[in-house]
Amino acid sequence: MTNTSSILSPNPLIQLKIQIPPKFRARKFPTNFLPVSARLDDSKSTSTDPQLNLSVLRFTLGIPGLDESYLPRWIGYGFGSLLILNHFVGSTATPAQLRTEALGLSLAAFSVALPYLGKFLKGATPMDQTTIPQGCEQIFVISHNVSDTQKEDLAWATYILLRNTNTIAVMISVQNELCIRGYWNIPDEVSKANALGWLEKQIESIGISDLKETLYLSQIEDSGLWEMLPQGTRSLLVQPILQVEHSIDNAIQKVEGFVLLASTMRYAYSDKDRAWIGALTNKFRGKQ
Repeated sequence: MTNTSSILSPNPLIQLKIQIPPKFRARKFPTNFLPVSARLDDSKSTSTDPQLNLSVLRFTLGIPGLDESYLPRWIGYGFGSLLILNHFVGSTATPAQLRTEALGLSLAAFSVALPYLGKFLKGATPMDQTTIPQGCEQIFVISHNVSDTQKEDLAWATYILLRNTNTIAVMISVQNELCIRGYWNIPDEVSKANALGWLEKQIESIGISDLKETLYLSQIEDSGLWEMLPQGTRSLLVQPILQVEHSIDNAIQKVEGFVLLASTMRYAYSDKDRAWIGALTNKFRGKQ
């Protein structure tokens, strides 16, 4: 919760306490966290509360196991093969047909080379694949004091951040209420019922709740930046949720929370990704 910036070097942005080495239904449980089961529903919401603006969403084919960055290559292979097959199976080709086939093969060759050429474009997403970290547990918990409408917003936001970026772990904090989803490095001695409380202590010890500027680390080495991060984390993005309060003399920025995303890819979040994540983050300004 897919990219330039500072690595693990002295930076004033990270003077933290770092130790280096749609509709959703929810049921309450008597524990300090709330498991949420969700389902999509096309019916219109009767709530008067503002909903997330879905115009910032990016849609994909959604085919499991398909790397869509290579889709032009497979299209080029398919149409190129059909052109070659048609040339040998059909009748004697006319000059016009030969010119058409040559043009088609040129376009197919360009499609095949397009994913490779895309690596050199500004802001292009790396072709490396995210990997599921070993020894980490997949969780989905929400603070029990969150309203039903806020639960829906948080659950949907964490889902699309995991689905549409190179993220394997996402955390959203709004008014000190948390929604945590994905793979996190939870110690074996910490039960699922106590996972939320343990993560809250980690956040407090690190001090990211007061961050006022975007923190993006794009080349993290596996040196145990924060204990809660999944093993193999290579990119980290923390986007603060800021509310600007205007007074007579000046404007004051008030920190209302943050969105934290972790990935096992280096340079996981391009300029376009960070702009999209920032737009989504702004939807939580003023949420209660």
